[in-house]
Amino acid sequence: MNSKSCRVLAVAAGLLLGAAGCTDITTEPVSTVSGGTVFNDPGAYQAFLAKLYAGLSVTGQQGPDGAGDVAGVDEGFSQYVRQLWQLEELPTDEAVVGWGDAGLPELNRQQWGPANQFTTALYYRIFFQVALANEFLREASDAKLASRNASPELRTLVKQYRAEARFLRALSYWHGMDLYGPIPLVREDRTGVEPPAQNTRQEIFDFIVAELNEIKGDLPTVGEAQYGRADQGALQMLLAKVYLNAAVYTGTPRYAEARAAAEAVITSNAYQLDPSYQHLFLADNHTSPEMIFPVPFDGQSTRTWGGMTFLVHASIGGAMNAADYGVDGGWGGLRARPELFRLFPGGSGGPDRRSRVFFTRGQDSMAIADLSNFTQGPGAPKYRNVTSSGAPGASASFPDTDFPMFRLADAYLMYAEAVLRGGGGTRGQALTYVNALRQRAYGSAAGNIADAQLTLGFILDERARELFWEAHRRTDLVRYNQFTENGVWTWKGGTQAGRTTAAFLNLYPIPSSELLANPLLKQNPGY
Repeated sequence: MNSKSCRVLAVAAGLLLGAAGCTDITTEPVSTVSGGTVFNDPGAYQAFLAKLYAGLSVTGQQGPDGAGDVAGVDEGFSQYVRQLWQLEELPTDEAVVGWGDAGLPELNRQQWGPANQFTTALYYRIFFQVALANEFLREASDAKLASRNASPELRTLVKQYRAEARFLRALSYWHGMDLYGPIPLVREDRTGVEPPAQNTRQEIFDFIVAELNEIKGDLPTVGEAQYGRADQGALQMLLAKVYLNAAVYTGTPRYAEARAAAEAVITSNAYQLDPSYQHLFLADNHTSPEMIFPVPFDGQSTRTWGGMTFLVHASIGGAMNAADYGVDGGWGGLRARPELFRLFPGGSGGPDRRSRVFFTRGQDSMAIADLSNFTQGPGAPKYRNVTSSGAPGASASFPDTDFPMFRLADAYLMYAEAVLRGGGGTRGQALTYVNALRQRAYGSAAGNIADAQLTLGFILDERARELFWEAHRRTDLVRYNQFTENGVWTWKGGTQAGRTTAAFLNLYPIPSSELLANPLLKQNPGY
């Protein structure tokens, strides 16, 4: 089923739920109708599930603003993909933003503190998602279904819906564990009103792995889910991500499991590399055979000032013509750092066609002496609101382009890295997967590498070339121990030349407001 079908599903949630308070993650989301009433309608389970999926794309009950989900945070700033992207990209060697909103310059420079509004916004969005998932699981329990005399057909449907809700909860807990470290683990069966205790990363890791393995058989088989919904392919990608970073999270490597999960996605043959790299980031990318788990956006139905609206508009400025990118104006904010640009031989005119994303005409220099000056540094309008045939999206303000959270190329690179880290498999197969990406990038075998060139350092650079601006970079750099103490890039640490920073910045702080609300929480060391 195509993207538009899933977007209709996402909007079907409508006004099922009202806004929830952002600091009390033990409080059930406020509903405008009682569960006993609304769930007499079998369609309500689908609508509630749609709200869970929509939580990754929209920010409230009407969009693009008004009646926001998360109280106390600017609604556009609270959008899931926008904040995940900012925390994964802005402190790294891949991106900068030129705006001076309180908290953004600190992300550019790795100088944030516990009160940073952007690290706070994603923390609360993550737990809003968790709270919604928990409430759905309560309302869709076997006991509740029995009390409502649910039909066998509905029970079968709800069994899959519950698995999807648990997948989405595990996804958010992975983001929470990865970004913030030890956080509360709140399940649907939690009782009482006392604040939740803080769990270790090991406990959250174990929970995510157990959840995903338990629900695997209840999700559609690989490649068989409705577009934008979770199937076993999305689940295996999440497992691969969690296992690949296990040494960071728990101190114990799990590279064999990471390799096996990535391999399960690849050998399913449910996905293929898109012949066109650029197609993956256009308004019709829902037709790409490479997509495994996207976050769908639609100019008519999922309007938000975050998400792809942010990523498309904010990347346009200077001499760029906004109409060429299918939108009604550029915001002049996001550029690439010169370190990313230099990873492509020959720059934007080089043989690696992935570099054609960069925009250099009219830019004063590739160096960035002034973070606020959009014409310093290479432009990188990777995401566009035009289709592969050049037609603009349905709206010039809100793009139709979907966000590629998981795609096949990432599985290829995770497999190769896991092999190099001792996770089994073969170097020959790893080299084949890497060169498949290189052949797409170069249009021939001219960019292929030899076995001797297949190193962990090469994989880190190739992940940047292939996956830049897709919200992976911080996690990759932390895994390689390059994010703080070792890596150096422009403006890191607050100087133009860059400098190393303290290791405690590998984790974001628990928000100050959350520490005040819950005395059982302890701040991450260093803050």
